Amino acid sequence: MSDTRAITQTVRYRERLRVPWWFWLPGLGLAALIAAEVNMGVEGLPDWVPYAVLLPVAAATLMWAGRMEVRVVQNGNGPDGAVELWAGPAHLPVSVISRSAEVPRSAKSAALGRQLDPAAYVLHKAWVGPMVLVVLDDPDDPTPYWLVSCRHPDRVLAALRS
Repeated sequence: MSDTRAITQTVRYRERLRVPWWFWLPGLGLAALIAAEVNMGVEGLPDWVPYAVLLPVAAATLMWAGRMEVRVVQNGNGPDGAVELWAGPAHLPVSVISRSAEVPRSAKSAALGRQLDPAAYVLHKAWVGPMVLVVLDDPDDPTPYWLVSCRHPDRVLAALRS
């Protein structure tokens, strides 16, 4: 007989890095402007076609830009469950994290500029202010650290440390 116990997953923190609501105004406005230009430039095309094509494309682009998610999950039951940090498609067990800290908005340009190690894993969204820095201690992984955008770094760090 095989063992088919279900493994539970507890989400300690979850955040989707959506674009702010005010990005939608210029995004859809630009699509409408381009649709109006196409209407003026292409004769014989029904007036509604450029709008029917470009407005959904703009909306899909904005939704695609905000699709990434940051989450901290615990796999398994009880305190012995493995905790992982997920940043977009990548995940990292908390057991390989040696240090973690918040990177405030004011230090973000320095962290992503000359100080950035090319081997680091970066999940950066320009519309999200602060970031979390997670330093790794894994001899099998060449990645020295992760830089991950998140709106509430204190909550991410608390979920990683608890």
